[in-house]
Amino acid sequence: MKNVIYFILGSLLVFTSCKKDASNPISPNEDALTVTYSGKVYHKVKIGNQTWMKENLDVGVMIDSLQNPSNNGTIEKYCYRNDTANCSKYGGLYRWDEAMAYDTVNGAKGICPTGWHIPTRAEFNKLAAEADHDGNALKAVGQGKGSGMGTDLSGFSGLLGGGHFYHGDFCNLGFYAYIWSSTENDVPSDTKSAYSLGLWYEGGGIFLETTYWESGFSIRCIKDE
Repeated sequence: MKNVIYFILGSLLVFTSCKKDASNPISPNEDALTVTYSGKVYHKVKIGNQTWMKENLDVGVMIDSLQNPSNNGTIEKYCYRNDTANCSKYGGLYRWDEAMAYDTVNGAKGICPTGWHIPTRAEFNKLAAEADHDGNALKAVGQGKGSGMGTDLSGFSGLLGGGHFYHGDFCNLGFYAYIWSSTENDVPSDTKSAYSLGLWYEGGGIFLETTYWESGFSIRCIKDE
């Protein structure tokens, strides 16, 4: 069956079965193929007319899984199982407001380097279309299994890095990818939420759903163009 992209509006993410840097670190050093940001090199990939980082962002200082980040001028991240090696491999996990640098504008720079920004929901939609709505094409080779095995045909090289959730638990490393957008949920609610892109290990679906701000997800920056 042809893989499809699922748009579930106004609902919360349901596949979580639980199981000293400044806020703007250093100016990025860019060339045609890479951007160096806060001491780490990120590769670029052109997908359609969008330019993406091939790696999840890993910037800031790690806080414990039971702590909450705050608007204190320092970027704060979670590392899966409180292990910095997981941040090095999969990138940091950030609450939405922290990732957005406490801005709420759709397409905000957030914690991305200058000239880049947190992708919008519309930009994720376009990414999915460029990948022919095939989540496997967005996953790195070696991510997933069976009908969910990553092919990386898009060059996006998505990793199933799991997430951090409001109860302090880390869940789903190797099973799901959760990547924040900068687009808030447009359905009125007492609980603040925003859209994220999801990929999973046993299928080629691409999910765009809303999730509570308190969740800690990956960040993949897109270039201002």
